[in-house]
Amino acid sequence: MRFLHPEFLWLLTLLPLLAFFYGRRGVGPSLVFSSTSIAASVAAAGKVRPGRLSFFLRLGVLSLLIFALARPQQGNSTTEIEASGIDILLAVDVSGSMEAMDFTLGGKPVNRLEVVKKVVAEFIKQRPNDRIGLLAFGGRPYMVSPLTLDHDWLQKRLGSLKIGMVEDGTAIGSAIGSGTNRLRDRKSKSRLLILLTDGMNNAGRIPPLIAAEAAETLKIKVYTIGAGTRGEAPIPVTNQFGQRQLMRAKVDIDEKTLTEVAEITGARYFRATDTASLAKIYEEINSMETTTRTIKNFEHYRELFPFFVLGALILLGFALYNSRRKLP
Repeated sequence: MRFLHPEFLWLLTLLPLLAFFYGRRGVGPSLVFSSTSIAASVAAAGKVRPGRLSFFLRLGVLSLLIFALARPQQGNSTTEIEASGIDILLAVDVSGSMEAMDFTLGGKPVNRLEVVKKVVAEFIKQRPNDRIGLLAFGGRPYMVSPLTLDHDWLQKRLGSLKIGMVEDGTAIGSAIGSGTNRLRDRKSKSRLLILLTDGMNNAGRIPPLIAAEAAETLKIKVYTIGAGTRGEAPIPVTNQFGQRQLMRAKVDIDEKTLTEVAEITGARYFRATDTASLAKIYEEINSMETTTRTIKNFEHYRELFPFFVLGALILLGFALYNSRRKLP
């Protein structure tokens, strides 16, 4: 609800003044009494009840008319946001090697997947108008969330990612093939697959370069990200006594293949060696693949002042009726 002319509401401040001055004295009596004592008591009584009621009814009339002058309106507003036309599928490696604790969050070492989930969640927040899907892969691809504009649901599905949720391995080619298949029928102006892995293709039946050529044919860009420090990284293992301990393992990422995949599809390859560089990579992709949105506002306002005028007329009728009543 809104008032089209709210400045008229200031007139309401005059009503308490009218009530104050009205209460200072009543209308003088017009009857002649034989005794001055009776006249004195009548004069001291002030207003009779019907007169007082009529006055407050008139105040109500003035109040309602002031509200009517302010033009109260009840509005219905509808906002339509058109999607940008960009479809993005996020492919995240959940193989055992993603347990390597060479990244940090809040100054504490954590495994790679936890950092990826946090960075990807921020990336999703920055793309509110894009349809985004989520694919996890290890020894095979697994669709976690289809392309959707419901990013609250998508964030929940992202939070459910776990290392080893599919059989172990790194099927990069199969992940690209599955992602391409999900994007191929989308009638959008731009389709992107952002694939993050920390290993080499060692599973699946589709070679990464063959999958990249299929994506290029369908005009799907494949951005690739290699995650992990260079050299060796600490990986938690369970010893023979059932205790968890860290051991150093060599980081082995097929950067050559990931670079070729990206270049074939007209995209880029990035290497993330720590949390900051990973966040910067997603920020860079976000800036390169710009998005636009169209917002349409529809507003309809219903005039309410006739109701206030009607209320004022009803009160005025009561006031007139009350002023003509005979005193008891």
